[in-house]
Amino acid sequence: MAMFLKRLATAAPISFGGQTVSRSRLRFGALAAISGGISSYYFFSSPDLVYLDQLNEDATPKVALNSEKWIEFKLQDKAQASHNSQLFRFSFDPNVKLGLDVASCIVTRAPNGQNAEGKTKYVIRPCTQKVKMSQHFASLKPGDVVEVKGPIEKFRYRPNMKKHIGMIAGGSGITPMLQIIDAILKNPDDHTQVSLLYGNVSPDDILFKKKLDALSASNPNLKIYYTVDNPTKDWLGGKGYISKDMVVKGLPGPSDDTLIL
Repeated sequence: MAMFLKRLATAAPISFGGQTVSRSRLRFGALAAISGGISSYYFFSSPDLVYLDQLNEDATPKVALNSEKWIEFKLQDKAQASHNSQLFRFSFDPNVKLGLDVASCIVTRAPNGQNAEGKTKYVIRPCTQKVKMSQHFASLKPGDVVEVKGPIEKFRYRPNMKKHIGMIAGGSGITPMLQIIDAILKNPDDHTQVSLLYGNVSPDDILFKKKLDALSASNPNLKIYYTVDNPTKDWLGGKGYISKDMVVKGLPGPSDDTLIL
């Protein structure tokens, strides 16, 4: 599922429109369309699209997202995150909050022709290379809009809820893990230890590796182990799929004080 990437630290800035920009200074939401997601898709028609300037002005606090209605976000810019992944940066009113909690996600949709009644059909799909949603995102230009609904809360993180959190991620699945990691490390009162097993096809497919390495080097509570299916000759990390042995050695054992994501 496509994810808003938020609360990313200043390490490993990404170049947007030829300019290198640290995300901590951006007044935009960042919507990542990344290949490798797996899910089902479905078609439907809906009249409940709402423009941001039509939202209830009395709502407090004001937020850009709406979990009940489709909201249009305008593409500000996009940047290459890896050889097969891109980050899409969408603008919204800087006077409102994005409204996306840590580890929450959003749903996007795109027009897909008309049904038998002449109503517009929409395809909702995670961003994988050979499906219509990825093709739609690849065709987007600055100024184009995308319809978004959310947030969808999958997991609510609370500081120090566990002493040790273990994470298993593959490919673009790093995005919710990175949100939690960043929230933990940016809170000086949060002493949670984090161990991450992160698998990818090749070293070039590892998203945000420079950022993850920088966070790990500067935070003793964060341990990261990478593994890839197709290692290069100079690769020093793990080889192959994440295995039982990697899990036993790299993640905390079962306990009331541990959590595995």
